[in-house]
Amino acid sequence: MLTSHFDQSAFAEKSMDMRWKRRVVAGLVASIAMTAFAEDGITEDSILIGQTVGLTGTVASAVKEMNEGAHAYIAGVNRQGGVNGRKIILRIVDDKFIPALAAANAEKLITQDHVFALFQSRGTPQTEAILPLLETHQVPLVAPSTGAEIFHTPVNRWLFNVRAKYQDEVIKAIEHFTTVGINKIGLLTYEKEDPLGMEGLAGFNKGMTARQLSPAIIAIFPRLKPDIKATAAKLIAARPAALIIVSSGENTIDIIKELRAQGGSMQIMTMSNNSSQEFARDLGPAANGILVTQVTPAPHLVSSVLGQEFKVAAKGTGTTVSYAAMEGFVSAKVLVEGIRRAGRNLTRENFVHALESMKHADLGGLMVNYGPRNHTGSQFVEITMLGKDGRFVR
Repeated sequence: MLTSHFDQSAFAEKSMDMRWKRRVVAGLVASIAMTAFAEDGITEDSILIGQTVGLTGTVASAVKEMNEGAHAYIAGVNRQGGVNGRKIILRIVDDKFIPALAAANAEKLITQDHVFALFQSRGTPQTEAILPLLETHQVPLVAPSTGAEIFHTPVNRWLFNVRAKYQDEVIKAIEHFTTVGINKIGLLTYEKEDPLGMEGLAGFNKGMTARQLSPAIIAIFPRLKPDIKATAAKLIAARPAALIIVSSGENTIDIIKELRAQGGSMQIMTMSNNSSQEFARDLGPAANGILVTQVTPAPHLVSSVLGQEFKVAAKGTGTTVSYAAMEGFVSAKVLVEGIRRAGRNLTRENFVHALESMKHADLGGLMVNYGPRNHTGSQFVEITMLGKDGRFVR
């Protein structure tokens, strides 16, 4: 009996030992699985997204409104519990619209702050400076606020554009002028070494060549410390009936004011990177009649689902109702939709695949289209005019 009792105890101890070992092994397997699927910036209840952008500098006013729009959408999503159970946290740092600082900020966000993805950089040279980091660290960038061709061709696996190309905006401007009978068209853009300047010139040459037109003038000025008075005088002397200005923020404001001060009466069109309400306010009386290409539907257009959503979100967060804010709103909507489609098991790889599954996705009045060989997003471009009250009218 003693022997029998001894054998049963030994068996019981052995069984307990086996169960304990199985639990340990199961725990290790679960731990390894969690580690294997873990991604930077992802916790049980949050997703950390990084943004480097010019909170100060020449584009600060447009950036402020753009970020208000993005915040309005993300705040609404978070109030409803987030995406697949996780709330989105934005970590935003100021690059002062300086390319080198944008690159340094992005590297810190990736390697030290461990963000899941980057979002809505601003400016062509600034985004170009970030580009090498995306491939090196295999980190996605969603919705850079630039329409440069270099971010579309060749397709960068880790970069997803949302807004239309700058060249398409310039071509649309030329199409508009020729439709109303204006053929004597000039261009003012940045130096050829400046990426935005290159985009302006390329789009202008394409548009004019397609219509077999010769430019009234192609004027070049530097981004930093341009001679505004001399440039305005040169443009007026060429006597264009219409002028397309491809430049950013304060430069655009200064040259338009000087053109009008010197008696320049040509029709002026600039691009969507100057579509903030503050841009219109800063122009003052010179704003009247200025044409601006836009890459989103009107922010006050409540006949569309997108416009209705924006109106509600803007009212709830005190967001400026502007095209710049609508761009941020749309960009955030694309970011969230990609995260939603990727599911609860969120990784950078399946996030990329999720975004690429957005084929002809209707955001409520704006179509976005992606695929493995297409990261362009939207091709929407329309023309607006600034009225006497400084408001954009379609």
